Amino acid sequence: MTVWIVLSIVLVLLSPIAWLKPSRRQSGRMAVRLEARRLGLAMQLAPDSWPHWMNGQAPDPCPQYSRPRTSATGGAWCYWQPSPGRWVNQWQEPCEDERVLAQLAQLPGDAWKAQADARMVALWWGERGDVAVVHQVLKVLASSH
Repeated sequence: MTVWIVLSIVLVLLSPIAWLKPSRRQSGRMAVRLEARRLGLAMQLAPDSWPHWMNGQAPDPCPQYSRPRTSATGGAWCYWQPSPGRWVNQWQEPCEDERVLAQLAQLPGDAWKAQADARMVALWWGERGDVAVVHQVLKVLASSH
């Protein structure tokens, strides 16, 4: 009987330590963020004002991945993805620029917003998937020069 009591006390004392261990999802996000940093992408949890028609799909703040733009020859653009594979502007008009659309089509289905201006290219993304998706995101952001 004494063994069971001691074992119970030890388990009660060790249970909070198990809470400190990150979940599988948290570990996956951390791996994605570390790989992005290693590849030269900046990451921050950025607040954004989402269009009302996004219906609260994206979190606030949302993970934003960005990189500096080497040249502004590609022009400025901003598109949202309300459903996988469908990229629209703020007025919900589909993206008609074939070059930009070809790049956006390569992004994961949980990307919510992609934007380019004179200084940087950014992606608001749900971070689902493994480290290989980061390479895909970097490829798209790098080609948006």
